[in-house]
Amino acid sequence: MASYLDFEKNIQQIDEDIINAQIKSDFDAVAILKKNLEKEIVKTYKNLSDFQRLQLARHPDRPYALDYIDLILNDKYEIHGDRAFRDDPAIVCFMGYLGDKKLIVIGEQKGRGTKDKIARNFGMPHPEGYRKALRVARMAEKFQIPILFLIDTPGAYPGIGAEERGQSEAIATNLYELSDLKTPTIAVVIGEGGSGGALAIGVADKLAMMKNSVFSVISPEGCAAILWNDPSKSEAATKAMKVSADDLKEQGLIDDVIEEPTNGAHRDKENAAVAIADYVKKALDELENIDTRELVANRMQKILKLGAFKENS
Repeated sequence: MASYLDFEKNIQQIDEDIINAQIKSDFDAVAILKKNLEKEIVKTYKNLSDFQRLQLARHPDRPYALDYIDLILNDKYEIHGDRAFRDDPAIVCFMGYLGDKKLIVIGEQKGRGTKDKIARNFGMPHPEGYRKALRVARMAEKFQIPILFLIDTPGAYPGIGAEERGQSEAIATNLYELSDLKTPTIAVVIGEGGSGGALAIGVADKLAMMKNSVFSVISPEGCAAILWNDPSKSEAATKAMKVSADDLKEQGLIDDVIEEPTNGAHRDKENAAVAIADYVKKALDELENIDTRELVANRMQKILKLGAFKENS
């Protein structure tokens, strides 16, 4: 059963009317309602606020990493474990083919359904998840296979066990190692890009965001709680933080924005996957023609520009 957000109520009503008309075999009404639905979808998604995009980034029907992997990767097999502690299911790693190009995909997976969400820790990786990602990234470097990172996490898991096993060290090591990885890398934020949990697999030659995704140093609820002592002010915090893809592109913090289907990725997974696949193919065509040393140097220069500032004399 489809899930609807508060600003999608008109769409929900038309969807229900279509189902009722189909039950009655009133095909003329179905045709009219479908046209009305198309118009309502365009109207609803044309001018979304940052807070509405945040809601879409968290939409329960939004495609997760495994959905995209199933749709874009052929002849794939999964790679498990960090070879040190355990396999963290919040991070998934696959090798396969995108068209005729060999590709490794490393993604954060939130899980669907109660059992799966608990098993995957709601997409909050432990340090062993990030170490698994780094192990697979090093494998990609060894065999000169490009990497696609799919970012979708509320943040790295902050539990006692994760801290005891070196959560901050695992994230820091990934930042260090991925910045110097000698193979083409592409990162795409497909939902939530939550702080260090996203950055740990977000150091790449190309960093893109889906149109209805977000990327921030803290959740809007957390920001509102700290600044105003009131988590309910998350809508104001979302606007102030400039977490949207368009805002981050304007600030030069990401390279590209990947347009979603008119009705959002949660209502059209297949075309959303096509958009990602097309972007990755185009990016790989560009990156694979660059000398490895130049590729790493360009990546490092891009990283060093982030957060640069000048003091007034």
